[in-house]
Amino acid sequence: MSCYRYVRRGGKPCEINMAPLIDMIFILLIFFLVTTSFVREAGIDVNRPQAETAAQSPSPTLQIAVTKDGAVFMEGRAIDIRSIRSKVSTFMDETKDGRILVLADGKSNTQSVINVIDQCRLAGAEKISIAAEQPQ
Repeated sequence: MSCYRYVRRGGKPCEINMAPLIDMIFILLIFFLVTTSFVREAGIDVNRPQAETAAQSPSPTLQIAVTKDGAVFMEGRAIDIRSIRSKVSTFMDETKDGRILVLADGKSNTQSVINVIDQCRLAGAEKISIAAEQPQ
């Protein structure tokens, strides 16, 4: 049965006003977008080395992965070592307390990891961590 079949006592048909419902949905959508933290992941699995002192890193972090072959990945895509500086600089401008997390494979070349950290420091990043796992 439709709402229009019923008539209020004043003789006017009742209507359902959808505007407040739509406004409320948009407010909830904006609330969830603002409160969600966006973590940029490296997009590749690496075998992290183990360390007794490994600890959780607070967000927001930008993850940069270095594979055992020396390839560098950021946001799910392989990138050139020279483009790290501009991407990290943009990330540091967007976030107030940005941290960089380098996910280096346990068998990766040390020089590749040092080059990534060097490019991050040249971009202005001060809080750079290397990911490790705690041994079980």
